[in-house]
Amino acid sequence: MMILYTENNRFYSLRKAGRGMKYIRGIKLGGLQQKIFNLMLIIIIALIGIFTAVTVYQQRNLTKIVEEASVSQQESITKVSEMTMETVLELSMTKSTALQAYIAGDLFGDVRSDVETLKAFATELFAHSENFAPHPFYPPDKLKDGVPTVQFQHEPGVDPYKSESLALVANMSEVMLAMYKSSDKLSSCFVATPDGNILFVDDRSGSYFDENGEVCDFKVRQRPWYLQAVQAGELIFTGVEADAFTNIAGLVCAAPVYCDGELVAVVGADIFLTSISDYVNNTSSNEGFLCVIGDGGQVLFSPNEEGTFKPELSRKAVDLRKSDNTDLASFVTKALKENTGLQSMTIDGKEYYLAGAPMGTVGWAVISAVDKKLTLQPTNAMLANYDSINERALTEYRESAKHSEETFFIVTAVIILLAVTGALVVAYRIVKPIEHMTQRIKSLSGSDNVFEMENTYRTNDEIEILAESFADISKKTRDYIRQITEITAEKERIGTELALATRIQADMLPNIYPAFPERNEFDIYAAMDPAREVGGDFYDFFLVDDDHLCMVMADVSGKGVPAALFMMASRIILASNAKQGKTPAEILESTNETICQNNREEMFVTVWLGILEISTGKLTAANAGHEYPVLMQAGGAFELIKDKHGFVIGGMDGVRYKEYVLQLNPGAKLFLYTDGVPEATNAGEELFGTERMLAALNQNTAADPEGLLKNVRKAVEEFVKDAEQFDDLTMLSLEYKGV
Repeated sequence: MMILYTENNRFYSLRKAGRGMKYIRGIKLGGLQQKIFNLMLIIIIALIGIFTAVTVYQQRNLTKIVEEASVSQQESITKVSEMTMETVLELSMTKSTALQAYIAGDLFGDVRSDVETLKAFATELFAHSENFAPHPFYPPDKLKDGVPTVQFQHEPGVDPYKSESLALVANMSEVMLAMYKSSDKLSSCFVATPDGNILFVDDRSGSYFDENGEVCDFKVRQRPWYLQAVQAGELIFTGVEADAFTNIAGLVCAAPVYCDGELVAVVGADIFLTSISDYVNNTSSNEGFLCVIGDGGQVLFSPNEEGTFKPELSRKAVDLRKSDNTDLASFVTKALKENTGLQSMTIDGKEYYLAGAPMGTVGWAVISAVDKKLTLQPTNAMLANYDSINERALTEYRESAKHSEETFFIVTAVIILLAVTGALVVAYRIVKPIEHMTQRIKSLSGSDNVFEMENTYRTNDEIEILAESFADISKKTRDYIRQITEITAEKERIGTELALATRIQADMLPNIYPAFPERNEFDIYAAMDPAREVGGDFYDFFLVDDDHLCMVMADVSGKGVPAALFMMASRIILASNAKQGKTPAEILESTNETICQNNREEMFVTVWLGILEISTGKLTAANAGHEYPVLMQAGGAFELIKDKHGFVIGGMDGVRYKEYVLQLNPGAKLFLYTDGVPEATNAGEELFGTERMLAALNQNTAADPEGLLKNVRKAVEEFVKDAEQFDDLTMLSLEYKGV
C-alpha cells in the first residue's frame, strides 16, 4: 500500500477501513478480532451440533446395530481377506520387479554397454586402419583351458592368415580381454569379419577341439546372431539358444560395424543364463511361481516341469500368444508391452491370479502366478471365530452408548466454556500486533521513512514474517539502489574494455587491402565478424618467400575472451612454423605438438592451411578437422573440395597429417570459411547450409574476392534476418591470375 498509493490516498483507505469498528467497555466490536471470534464460535456450535446428532443417533439405532452385527462381521471378514490377498500379491509382484531389475538393469544393460563399447572401438579401428599395424592372432590352445584367452576360429575353406580384417581387428585383443576379465556376466566377447573369421575371448579353449584333436571349424556367417545383426543393421539380442560347443542355454548381444557404408565386422558378447534360471526356480512354492516370457511368446524360464509354463529352447517353444486359451494369449501379448494389472484365469485346470510386466531392454516379460485358493484361507479363519467377534462387538456397542449418554452434558458444557474463552484470547493475541503494525504504517510519511522490526511483532507466526518482510523490503530497497548504481558503472567499464579487445583482435589480423599491391599474380581478401565482442575464428595470409603465399583459416572451440586468447596463441605458432619453410603437414604437426604441451583447458582449433606456389599455381594443403574448401577453375563453377580431414589441433599429441595438391589455373578462385557460414540459423531453426553458400558464390563468379565475400555475407543476412548470431562468420577468398 505504501508503494502503490500516495500518502493522502493511503491514510484515506485506512480511515475508511476503520469506520466499522466500535469499542464498548474496552471490548472491540467489528474488525478482524470480532471476525475471528465469530468464526470460532460458529465452529464450536457446529461441533456441538454434530456431537449431539451422533449421540442421539447412537441411542436410537442401538437395536438396529445389534441386528446388523452379523452383517458387519461378514464385511470385516471380507475386508481382512482382501487385505491378505493384496499382501500376498504385493509380495509376488516384488519378486517380479526384482527379477526384472536383475535381467534388464544389472545383466542386459551392462552387456549392451559392453557391446556398444566394442562397436565404437571397431568403428574407430576401421575408420583409421592406416594407423594400425597387423596384430598377431592365435588358434585355441588346450593348455589354456580355464584361462581367459584371445583366440580365433574360421569357416571351412577360409585361410585366416590371408585375412587383412582379422589382422586388423586383432588390435582389439587387449580391450576384449580386459572387458571379459572385468565382467562377471559375459561368457565370451567377439569380433567376426565378413570373410568368415572370428576373434573371441573366453576361458573354454578346450571346448573347440574335435575327437582327433583338431580345432573345429565354425560357420561364422550362418550363426543366428550374425544373420540377425546384419539384417537389423543395429544392436540386437537373440533368443535363448544352446551354445554351439558347450550346449549351455544362453543368448547373444550383437551389433554390426560399418565403414563408409560397408559391413566390416559384427561385434558381440555371449551370456549364459544359468543364474537367471536358478533365480526363477527358487521362486517356486505352494502359493505360486515366477516365469520369464520371451519376445516370441515362448516360456524361457520357469520352475514348472510340466504344463503350459514348462520352459523350452526357442526352436521348440510354443508361442503362448497363439494359445487355444484365448485369455492367456491376450494376457501374454499385453504383458510383453505393458503392465497387465491383476487378472484371474484358469490354466492347466487350476485357478490363478496373474500379473505381468515387460522388460524393455530385451523385449521379454515377467509373469507372477499366485494360487487363487490362497486368498480364501484368511476368510475361513475369520469365519471360525465369528461368534466370539459378534458377541464382543455387541458388548462394546452397549457400553459405548451408555457412556456417551452420561458424559454428553458434561462434555458439552466444558467445551462451550473453554472454546469461548480460548476464542477471545486467541483473537486478541492475533489482532494486537496487527493493530500496532497498522498504526506504525499510518505514522510513516515520506519515501525516506523505514519500517523497523519491534518486539510486538515477534509472535512466531505469519505476523512476525509479515513484519520482517516490511523491514527487509525497506532495507533491500536502499541496498538495491546502491547496487544498481555500482553495477551500471561496472558494466560501462567492461563494455569499454571489450570494445578495445575487439579492436585489438581485428588489428592483429591482416586488414589492409589490397594486401599485396605490388603483386599482380593474385588478389586476396578476408573478413571476420565475431558472434560476441571477441571471437575464436581467425584467418591469416602472408608471403613465406617471394614465390610462396601461405593461407590459414581456423576455428577455435568455444566463444568469447578465452577463445580469442587461444586464437592469438594458435595464430602466432602457425605463422612461426610456416615461416621456417615447412610443408603444410609439418606446420600442423609442429603446431599441434606445441599446443598439446600446455593445453590444460583442453581447447582445440580446426585449421585449413595451404601454401600456394605463385609461379606455377600449385597449391599444397592440409586439413586439421576444418570445413571443406571451395574451388572454382576458370570458366567453371564453385564446388566443394572434399579433402581428407585430420584430427583437430590440440586434441591429441602425436597426430600426423596428410597433404594434398590442387592445381590453380589462371582465373581460378579459392573460397575458405568457418562453420559459422553453413551453420547460420534463422528464426525457424533452419541452417544456411553449404548449398546456399555455393549458390551465393555462383551468383556472380566474375566478382573479385571482396565481391564474393560480400555476396555470401548478403545471402547469410537475408537468410538469418533478425535471428541472433551464435557463431563467428569468417571468410577468405583468393583469385589466382597467373604469372
